[in-house]
Amino acid sequence: MRRSMLFLPGNNPNMLINGGTLGADGIIIDLEDAVSPDEKDAARRLVQYALAALNFGTCEIIIRINALDTDYWEQDVEAIVPLGPDAIMPTKVSDAGYIHQLTAKIAAMETKAGITKPVMLMPLLETALGLENAFAIASSTNRITALYLGAEDLTADLQAPRTKAGSEIAYARGRIVCAARAARVDVLDTPYTDVNDLEGLRQDAILARSLGFTGKAVISPRHVDDVNAVFSPSDAEIDHAHRVFEAIARAKAQGKGVISLDGKMIDAPIVERARTILHAAEALGRVNHE
Repeated sequence: MRRSMLFLPGNNPNMLINGGTLGADGIIIDLEDAVSPDEKDAARRLVQYALAALNFGTCEIIIRINALDTDYWEQDVEAIVPLGPDAIMPTKVSDAGYIHQLTAKIAAMETKAGITKPVMLMPLLETALGLENAFAIASSTNRITALYLGAEDLTADLQAPRTKAGSEIAYARGRIVCAARAARVDVLDTPYTDVNDLEGLRQDAILARSLGFTGKAVISPRHVDDVNAVFSPSDAEIDHAHRVFEAIARAKAQGKGVISLDGKMIDAPIVERARTILHAAEALGRVNHE
């Protein structure tokens, strides 16, 4: 289960030191956009030190590397893979061939370093071509753990203005969710970029969850709590999920083939949705009575 994924610049030691205490479910350490070309080597060494020396607790650790059309990505992989991060986030992924090239490099480094736990991939889709190839990318390797939508670069590629309302990324959101779900991987929504607009953030997160996103990336620790709250099952959802399974148990005890709750038929999709909610609640430390 994923909810909030907090971006941390790879060249900021103070933020890296505190990364595991900021409440996010995962941290994305950025070696790409947050780091200028003349700082790439220093940032890479800093991230190496952080992964080797710091305790990030239960946070999932994802490293955002530079794109494969740059001179930096191979150095990123060579420096990071031996330290065993949970995942690498390749940027500007356009097709499955991109993933195959990256996977070959990662596998070679794992073998060289004696890494037995595979480093997973969380591709960042931020171009029109990448979006149109979303399912091929998501199903290109069993290393893919999630797709992530990057709206800022995508809207630039689309030559569309980026707005708070987000109508310009409506198609992109639907497309990436369908591709991820078809490939049975998670899917993360793009960050809300106004750090001070917490109500706008909440509404944007609510929309993302309603569309089927697993979680949402954030660029500020101030956004973590709201995103976690939105993407966690509510008390009402958990209560209804319990009642679904209670109704099933009653129907079985009474020998009924038709099951209903509150005047509505309980069919397979409702049962699966209830099971998903209870599993999410259990992951958050709430009791699963299923």
